[in-house]
Amino acid sequence: MVRKHARRAVKAAFAVALAIPIVLGGTANAGTTASPTITVGTKNFTEAFVLGQLYKQALEAKGFKVGYKENIGSSELIDTALTSGKINFYPEYTGVLALNIAHVKKAPKTAAATYAAAKAFEEKRGYTMLKQTPFFDADSFTVLTKTAKKYGLTKISDLKKVSNLSYAGYPECDKRITCLLGLKQIYGLTKVKFVQIGSISVETLLDNHNATAGDIFSTEPALATGKYTPLTDTKHIFGFQNVAPVISKKTLAAGGMDLEHAINAVTAKLTIPAMIAMNKAVAVDKKTPAAVAKSFLKANGLL
Repeated sequence: MVRKHARRAVKAAFAVALAIPIVLGGTANAGTTASPTITVGTKNFTEAFVLGQLYKQALEAKGFKVGYKENIGSSELIDTALTSGKINFYPEYTGVLALNIAHVKKAPKTAAATYAAAKAFEEKRGYTMLKQTPFFDADSFTVLTKTAKKYGLTKISDLKKVSNLSYAGYPECDKRITCLLGLKQIYGLTKVKFVQIGSISVETLLDNHNATAGDIFSTEPALATGKYTPLTDTKHIFGFQNVAPVISKKTLAAGGMDLEHAINAVTAKLTIPAMIAMNKAVAVDKKTPAAVAKSFLKANGLL
């Protein structure tokens, strides 16, 4: 799920690129002056804040009117914000949408099938999904590397030989088939204890042995350190989690092809190394999501 070794060098190269803006000529799109307001919403974690700022700033640069509502909450909460009209655009993970919001009966077996299922669900409700990102960010069943070596763990099913098993996850984890329910119902880890994440990070819980394993997203900088090992999800309970913008059909129609092209241009640049570098810049280097997004957009000719 995570390609740690191959992307370290790429991440370093990207960090250099991030700091060197590409200066291009041009002005904001004059054809968008009568366009609707795109109200961007975000979920409640670092990567979501970065994604929100990327789309917000890129759309503003093209002359679109943009509202911004950050830190709305979980997928369930932001879906309610969407359907109630509080927002009309937000970036979502395709697997989360298909499995946890649409509740498709059979889990899709590929990233393309996951995207298709999620988009079909939104189309029925008056929304649509634009192109999905090259990067994916899935939940994981991650243990300390020394724990993996101790028990010979390489895949989630190996955990049946570990006693007193506990898993640290976000509050909604114990209600999702893509998380604790999947571990119990699909992998048969019926005795796993759930440790709800609060103010203490998953990494700290693992380091202090307060949990055997934990939910670390696959684009988090911690997974590039070698200290933690994500176990292979052979049954795909965590799904395929590329990101695709969800947008109101009415808003998209009013914005026209200029709006669609502006959104897709950002999406196309969001690779795994790029997201790891931006997440690190915020979570580790303590830069603001707005500043990180601005540097990335400039470096890629999108501002």
